[in-house]
Amino acid sequence: MQRPRPRLRTLAAIAAAPVALIAAFAWAGGWIGPKRVGGADIADALQFNAGPHPGYRRAHAKGLCFTGRFEASGAGQALSRAAVFAPGVYPVVGRFSTGGGNPLATDGRNVFHAIGLQITAPDGEIWRMAMDHTPIFPVATPEAFIELQRATRPDPATGKPDPAVMKAYLARHPETKAYQDYLAKAPLPDSFANGTYYSIDAFRFTDRAGATRTVRWSFAPQTPLQALDKSKLAQLPTDYLFDEIRTRLAHRPARWTMRVAVAAPGDVTNNATIAWPADRRTVDAGVLVIDQTQPEETGACRDITFDPTILPGGVALSDDPLLAARAAAYSSSFRRRATETPGPSAVGQSLGAR
Repeated sequence: MQRPRPRLRTLAAIAAAPVALIAAFAWAGGWIGPKRVGGADIADALQFNAGPHPGYRRAHAKGLCFTGRFEASGAGQALSRAAVFAPGVYPVVGRFSTGGGNPLATDGRNVFHAIGLQITAPDGEIWRMAMDHTPIFPVATPEAFIELQRATRPDPATGKPDPAVMKAYLARHPETKAYQDYLAKAPLPDSFANGTYYSIDAFRFTDRAGATRTVRWSFAPQTPLQALDKSKLAQLPTDYLFDEIRTRLAHRPARWTMRVAVAAPGDVTNNATIAWPADRRTVDAGVLVIDQTQPEETGACRDITFDPTILPGGVALSDDPLLAARAAAYSSSFRRRATETPGPSAVGQSLGAR
């Protein structure tokens, strides 16, 4: 007697369900399919470049905590339903830092300056940001970032990357060469207080009516830009930038205007090496006020990873592949330093301060 085919199909479907579920978990975990870059891979590459510095962040290793507030104007509500865009004042914890994985590096380098922020809404919802003072990033993918860390590892004998390795890398990555050219020509702020900080990656804002727009944002300083003389960077004190901002904030707060730029049709949203045109529609959403600094070992920022994927309602990730990679790398870095003996603040160590 022939078995009913519908019953066979039903049994096959039931059997296939757990198999598909297991396969999905295996793919997500990286056990099957092409190898994907994970947070440990990125942390390894950063440590390969800068060397081991137990107790410190693998990226942006040299930093200083700060506190302040975000004074929302209400204009941001035209783009996003995020609670911190409603008119009001919201507490901020953050961190100033410089590029690189060496916490003892001198401030007399032509590298990017950075700010990490955590803004907290009245209901406890948080928004974390990680921003650089350059509007573009040197690479577009996690794979290229790892390759860059390996190519730029300083030779102990010269303190500089191997020229042959770097030349080969740049031939494969003209976007990194474009970033280097930008950094070489752009003015280098002489203070954390007078640099503009950019989200770099694109995000998606959704308003209360359900309309979604792709955006990038920046924090533009209300302090006029003063540039360092790049020909004299080597003469700067080791902790010049950090000492300057501590002294400045001891006398008066520093302020930045948050400006949200809305993408136009055709703007690239998945490649952080490409800047959007300057004429894009912008909305001034509020003012960031920073008024106090604290050493990292005692400051409120010590255990915060400024993961840019921790977002409030009304803000979502774009299709930029760097975002997930940044989150994974920050998490891996935190887990590593959590198991290591905490180091003192790197700022001031050259003067014997502990």
